[in-house]
Amino acid sequence: MAFFLLLFTHGPAEAQTAKRLVLKDGSYQLASKWEVNGDRVRYLSTERNEWEEVPASMVDWPATENFEKQRESQRKLELKQSEEEEESEKVAASPAVAPGLHLPNSGGVYLLDTYNGELQLTELSQSSGELNRRTGHNILRGAIAPITSSRQSIELKGEHARTQSHVQQPAIFLDIDQDPGTKSLPLAERFRIARLEPKKDARVVEIVKIAITGKVSQQEFYLPATVEQLKGGWVKLTPSQPLSPGEYAVVEMLAPKTMNAYVWDFGVNPSSPENPGVWKAAPKPSLSTETETPSDLQSRPR
Repeated sequence: MAFFLLLFTHGPAEAQTAKRLVLKDGSYQLASKWEVNGDRVRYLSTERNEWEEVPASMVDWPATENFEKQRESQRKLELKQSEEEEESEKVAASPAVAPGLHLPNSGGVYLLDTYNGELQLTELSQSSGELNRRTGHNILRGAIAPITSSRQSIELKGEHARTQSHVQQPAIFLDIDQDPGTKSLPLAERFRIARLEPKKDARVVEIVKIAITGKVSQQEFYLPATVEQLKGGWVKLTPSQPLSPGEYAVVEMLAPKTMNAYVWDFGVNPSSPENPGVWKAAPKPSLSTETETPSDLQSRPR
């Protein structure tokens, strides 16, 4: 006698959810699983937790299969809605820099730019010498203090930064781990904007000079800026005045006279091409297309 086993497998939570073994008279039996043995169908009743039988000829298999398909579709829809609600809660916890454009939950350093009338976020990378990486909470630090040589400079390779701002007063948003040594610094002194001095195939962040007498002088290029604490751990850094075209860097101070050697560089050039990998606002919902959620915001390489 032929023997067939029909077993619907689900996860631990779904295993407790009853399925419907639909009968041809329109009624159904609630069961967790069933098996066909010849002309009989044995099913494990979820109501009585016992194995029971019905004639196979009484079972409406197309209706049974259709119910399972509908239930699976409903389960997927509910899961999607739950994920969208969770994502919306995450987005709500991060600041909005423009309608439909939120800062990411992963942290990092971002510059708010405007290109062809469109607001865009572009990520700034940490740079120091040949190093050009990485953003997020796990940042690189190396202290530079005027104690090691008579002349000390921090130079970035290349004449221009990868990111160029098309506006002259860009807002910069930072969410990075705080070094224990910076906790004693006022927020306004922790982050600064430095103008970089051009050098052949490089840009100089800072020069330290020590005189024969031992007196230390620092040639600094820090510009006045406003610093604002935002929700979600973000900090907004904005130059107090428009920046003239040129090269700049966001500097993190580790102590009043000690800076992090790894900076976030950018340039100001209104006529430069669009930056690669920018973040844009989600498009407005359309009745004919599926709505794009905040999680759909992503870097779009150009």
